[in-house]
Amino acid sequence: MRLDPTFSVLNQTEPMSGPGPFILLGVPGLEALHAWISVPVCLLYMAALAGNALLLGLVVVDKALQAPMYQLLGLLAFMDLVLSTSIVPKALAVLWGLSGEISFGACLAQLFVAHVAFIAESSVLLAMAVDRYVAICQPLRYGALLTQRVVGMVAVAAVTRGTCVMIPPIALLQRLPYCGQRALPHTYCEHMGVARLACGDTRPNIWYGLATTLLSPVLDLGLIGASYALILRAICRLPSHGARHKALGTCGAHASVITLFYTPALFSFLAHRFGRQTVPSHIHILLANLYVVVPPALNPVVYGVRTQQIAQRLRHLLRLCWVGPARDVGPE
Repeated sequence: MRLDPTFSVLNQTEPMSGPGPFILLGVPGLEALHAWISVPVCLLYMAALAGNALLLGLVVVDKALQAPMYQLLGLLAFMDLVLSTSIVPKALAVLWGLSGEISFGACLAQLFVAHVAFIAESSVLLAMAVDRYVAICQPLRYGALLTQRVVGMVAVAAVTRGTCVMIPPIALLQRLPYCGQRALPHTYCEHMGVARLACGDTRPNIWYGLATTLLSPVLDLGLIGASYALILRAICRLPSHGARHKALGTCGAHASVITLFYTPALFSFLAHRFGRQTVPSHIHILLANLYVVVPPALNPVVYGVRTQQIAQRLRHLLRLCWVGPARDVGPE
C-alpha cells in the first residue's frame, strides 16, 4: 500500500533536527469557504492600509495636527499597519490556496512582530485614555504634562514593552523539541498554536502566555476603565451642556475603538487556553482573524468622523484633490 507523502510529512514521529517548515491549514472544517472568507479579510485589509496610511500621513505632514492627541493617533495608525501587515498577507495566501507553508524562523518572526504590535497598540490606547483624562480633568496642566517629547517617550516605551514581553516566549518556543507534527490549524502563527506542535513540556508556555495576557492587555484595559470612570465623573460636573456633549463625543470615539480592539483579541487569547473543548476551532480562528483586520480598518473611520480637526483636514485634502486640478485647466 502506498502512503500519501503529505500524510507522512505532517505526521512524522521522529524528533526533527530542525523544526519546520509548518503547514498553515487555514480554517479547518470550512476549507470549501476559504475563498469566500478571504473576500471580507482582503477588503478590510485594503481599507486598513488606505485609512491608516492617510491618517498617518496627515499627522506627519499637517502642522495643524501636531498636538499630542493627534500624534498618539498617528502612533495608533502605525501600530495598526504593522499588526495587520504582519499577518494578513500570509493569511490571504493560505485562504487562496497559494502557499500554506511557513518556515520555523518566519513563523517565530510573524508571531513576534504581531504580538509586539498588539502590546504596543494596547499601550498607546492606554496613553490616549490618560491624554483624555488630563485634557478633561486637569485642562490647565495639559500643555505642561503632555508634550511632543512625552509622545516620543510613549512610542519608545510601547515598543520596548512589547519586545521585552515577547522575547521569553520566543526563547521558550525555540527550546521545545518538535517531533514532526507540522500541521498548524490556523491562518497565521500564534504562540500557543505553535507550542502545541511540540512534543515537550509546554506548561511554561501556557503559564507565561496567561501571565502576559493578564499583565499587558487586561491590565491596560483595567487602567483605561479606571481613567474613564474619572473622566465620566468630571464630565457630569461640567456646567455647560455643550461642553459635556463635546467631551462625551471625543471619549465615545475612543471607547468604541477600545471595545473593537480588546473584545475579539481577549476572546481569542482566552479561548486558546481555556475554551478548546467548548469553542469550535473555526469560531476561534475566525475571531482571531477579525481582531487583526476589523479594528485597523475601522479606527481611521471612527477618528475621521468623530474628531472634528481630522475631518476638516480630510475635507480640505479632498477639495484639493478634486478642485485643484480643475483650476489648473483653462487659459492663462
